[in-house]
Formats: sequence, C-alpha cells, structure tokens
Amino acid sequence: MGADSLLDIQNLKLDLPDGRRLLEGVSFQVQAGEALGVVGESGSGKSLTAMSVMGLLPGLYASGQIVFAGQNLVGLPDKSMRKLRGARIAMIFQDPMTAFLPVRSIGAQIDEQIRLHQPRSRREARARTVQLLGRMGVPDPAMAAKRYPHQLSGGLRQRAMIAMALSCSPDLLIADEPTTALDVTVQAQILTLLREIRDEGAGVMLITHDMGVVAQACTHVAVMYSGLVVERGPVRDVLDRPLHPYTQALLAAIPPLEGPRPEQLPTIPGQPPTPENRPSGCVFAPRCGFVRPDCGVRPALIETEEGRRVACVLYAV
Repeated sequence: MGADSLLDIQNLKLDLPDGRRLLEGVSFQVQAGEALGVVGESGSGKSLTAMSVMGLLPGLYASGQIVFAGQNLVGLPDKSMRKLRGARIAMIFQDPMTAFLPVRSIGAQIDEQIRLHQPRSRREARARTVQLLGRMGVPDPAMAAKRYPHQLSGGLRQRAMIAMALSCSPDLLIADEPTTALDVTVQAQILTLLREIRDEGAGVMLITHDMGVVAQACTHVAVMYSGLVVERGPVRDVLDRPLHPYTQALLAAIPPLEGPRPEQLPTIPGQPPTPENRPSGCVFAPRCGFVRPDCGVRPALIETEEGRRVACVLYAV
C-alpha cells in the first residue's frame, strides 16, 4: 500500500487526560477498492482506532497522523469533521440498537443524514432511503422505513445501519463488528454486501474477532495488540504464514474445520496488559513462548517482504 492510500494512519497515539496511553503508535493504510481487516483481542485498540478516525473521542488527546484523502484529521475542527462524517467517512457501529435513536423511525434517521449532506427534498431523501433498504435485502422497505428500531429484528437493524452508512456513498466505510450476534445466513449476506461495496471502489476497514470473516471479506489484515499493530499484510499471506507469535497464537486457537477435533484448543497464557502496566519492551513478551533477552527493547514494525510488516525481534536483520 503506497503513498496514495485513501486512509493513511501513521504513529497514532491516544492518551487519557491522566496521561495513560491507550494507543501506542498505530500505523496502517487503507486504499480505495480494498478492505482491511483489523483483528485482535478485546482491549487491543481496534474500536478506539476507528473512533479516532471518525473524530468521536472528545476529551482524549490524539497525536500522530490520520490522513484521509490527503487531509490530516488529527486536530481538525469539529465543524470540518462533521462535513466528512457520514458523507465521505461512514461507520457501521457495533450495536445498531443503541446507535439508532429509539424515539424516531429508521427511515427518518436515514432521511436526515441524506438531507444533511446532499441537496435533496424530503421526498427524494425518502426514495433514496427505501432504495437502500431494498438493496440491503430488507423486506417491504417502504414499510420498514416507518418502523422504530425496537420493531425490527437484530439482522434487519444491522441492515438498516449499513443502509444509513451507505446513504451518501462514502469513500471510506468503517465496520465495527458488523456480524456480531447474527445468525450465519444473515452474516453471509452482510459479508457479501461489504465485498460489493469494496468492489464498487470504496475503502473498507472491518473490525472483527472472527478470522473467518477476515478471510471472506478482506484483502489485507492488521493484527493489533495492546494499542499497537504487531503484524500487517495481504490477508492470504498473513493467514497462511503468520509471522508474529501473537498472530500464530490467535490462529492456533481456531477450531479446525477438517480432520480430528482436538480435545483442547491451545490458549494464550495470561491477559493483555492494561495501559498502566504495558511493558516498555515488546508488549507481547510476557505471554510469548519465544521470548528472549532482546525483547526488552520495543521492536519496530519492519518490512520482511513486499507488503508484509511485523514487529518482532525474531525478524530483525
């Protein structure tokens, strides 16, 4: 991924007011027409990174660069961010039940976003809303637009959330766990929609715990641990030949689809560190089976082959 990336995050740090650092220096890129899967355990910083891109973390202190279409979003005034948010950068939130206002219909909320960013009449905005809901596979979209969030199933709410995210044809779509708690049929349909969005030229950043979702919907993957990216590269390379011990451990914990089922799956010992207990050297060293003395110095994210980077002393030249 080169300098013409749609989204280029470099050394992004995020601090609490008390000085605790939540993100230690996140770096990755997303290009138009590509989908980046961001994976890692809970607390690794995936959603914080996404919310930083959206400018939705008031009270926290960001540094580094979040360059979107040539413009650095770090420190951008909220008025300027509002023009981008929803129009050129959109997000599918993790829980559509809490992301939608419960006292307004689904259609009214999608209509409002369309009219906020585009010169459309109420009738034109509603026609666009119904069209989008239909494209998402929502039955009787005109009637569904009149319903309130609690009147739709979880799968239909998720589709409505995707319709809202796509309402202004954004250049970048951020999807935070878009298939969580959905049955496999609805999950497959949503992954198909994400691939279509990617193929139509938008950049997609997909946050998930599910490596199967990454394999199906993404072209590249970034593995995060304790506020850092520890490995990134083309999805097939990373899944077939994981380099970082943490990536290897994550993949080893996935139940095999074929062959004999193991009596017990491998687990990663210990717990991810909290911000105040983060090691000064390699952040994964306390849980790593390959730890050695030079792990006391934090490794840089180095290029091991074209398109692949890993932060581990095992690959240092």
